Amino acid sequence: MSLKRTQKKTLISKNRTHAKDTGSPQVQIAILTKEIGMLTKHLQEHKKDHSARRGLLGKVAHRRKLLNYLRMNKPNEYQEVLEKHNLKK
Repeated sequence: MSLKRTQKKTLISKNRTHAKDTGSPQVQIAILTKEIGMLTKHLQEHKKDHSARRGLLGKVAHRRKLLNYLRMNKPNEYQEVLEKHNLKK
């Protein structure tokens, strides 16, 4: 399960912090959130797909690490990301 190039480009353009930004935590969190949503939907239909479940857990852990980084170093941007993507604290 991965995003198409056009979907990824639109996510990057909506979440970037400057004109050439493609890898800031905000952009990475947006991409991971979309991929997590896709994997969750897939796993609801295919309950025994354990490799997809493992991938999902890895993506959730990576997003959590990025959110922790933002919370510790850039609290204002952390709050914006939480509100923008409807994530819990």
